[in-house]
Amino acid sequence: MSTDSFTLAHQIALLAMEKKSKNVVILDLRGISIIADFFIIADGFSTTHTRAISDGITQTLSQQNKKLLQREGYEDARWILLDYGDIIVHIFREQERKFYNLEGGVWGGAPRYYLEENGNLSKYE
Repeated sequence: MSTDSFTLAHQIALLAMEKKSKNVVILDLRGISIIADFFIIADGFSTTHTRAISDGITQTLSQQNKKLLQREGYEDARWILLDYGDIIVHIFREQERKFYNLEGGVWGGAPRYYLEENGNLSKYE
């Protein structure tokens, strides 16, 4: 278990929450996929909001010398993907999140964590 990537996933989830993202979820993909250790899924209420969430995450992590490998979807901002290697962040508008349903389907069996209002992580049971 990479505690460093779990700690970073938690930090990214907190950064999304600071930008008023709702329903922030961390999917633990370790042992399920080689794509990444964690998916972070967050949503915004508009394209401006999804960009603000993305900007908040990328600016803070850049200051900490965390390398962003790839960013997709920023211009359209309906679904922004931030690739940090072991962690992939998905920032959706609410409609797109419901439509693509990453929490279900292929990733439905992944252990998942959600942020409480105080910033603590709790595991879905």
